[in-house]
Amino acid sequence: MVYDCIIVGGGIAGLQAAIQLGRYDCHRVLLIDAGDGRSTICRNYGNILGFPDGISGPELRRRGREQAESLGILFKQDRILQAEQTEGLFKLKGEKEAEYAATTLLLATGVMDRIPEIPGLLSVLGSTVYICPDCDGHEIHNRRTILMGSGNAGADMAMILADRTKELLYLNHESGPVSSDRRERLQSLDVGYEEGKIAEVRTGKERGEGNLEAVVLEDGRKFEAERGFIAFGGNRVHSELAGQLGVHLSHNKHIETDPRSKETNIKGVFAAGDVGVHAEQVTVAMGEGSIAAIWIHKALSPCYNQ
Repeated sequence: MVYDCIIVGGGIAGLQAAIQLGRYDCHRVLLIDAGDGRSTICRNYGNILGFPDGISGPELRRRGREQAESLGILFKQDRILQAEQTEGLFKLKGEKEAEYAATTLLLATGVMDRIPEIPGLLSVLGSTVYICPDCDGHEIHNRRTILMGSGNAGADMAMILADRTKELLYLNHESGPVSSDRRERLQSLDVGYEEGKIAEVRTGKERGEGNLEAVVLEDGRKFEAERGFIAFGGNRVHSELAGQLGVHLSHNKHIETDPRSKETNIKGVFAAGDVGVHAEQVTVAMGEGSIAAIWIHKALSPCYNQ
């Protein structure tokens, strides 16, 4: 079957685009999702309109899929490995199925943070340990906070967070090099600094499950905290399919798009969400998904192409 549009990525941008496309009642749309990504591990988004107490990524995805399916959107769990444009169609190859084909393509493949395998860390990620300072800097206001990171990436995050709390400690987990000017800046901001491999993130005893209590290093040192952030650097931008299609990428491998339509330099290929060039926020991903879907509808509708 040739679809009118294939959406690659079932995170927040992909789901919002699917809902918008489904509401036009006239397009054959397939959403292909590998089942992972940032939103699958976030335990609480606290900055979404209408959810003052927050909502978890998995729950938001569940609701989004249910809503999209009610509008006729088809879903397939697969990981797309190859993409090409041939005979006027975009053809995709996945791990599970030989080939998918569509007239238009939306890449909502996202970004994945590099998260070392530290015992206890995933159990608090998105509840009391955070990734995005714009999304969750509010959560550490005047709280004892530990930034777990590596090298300059961690130092840069610490400098961003320093105006949120006066009790901030940067733990350089991998003892990555930190430039002298960053060291001086951290000191001037009264940010604590320690080096040492993290053995364990302790949670859930005194403050309840899902709450950070302390970070313990392999040498036995223990640092108590109420909140945490991570910044290890080396995040992976899932723009490989875009590259295969000849889509323009920025210097950091994010996909470049027209800010009005979210279409790339390749006609018929759109991108939305964290994989694009923008602030990486769930609410931004929603907006970009909707915008991309509106312009995909225009690209597919004869009345807009006369």
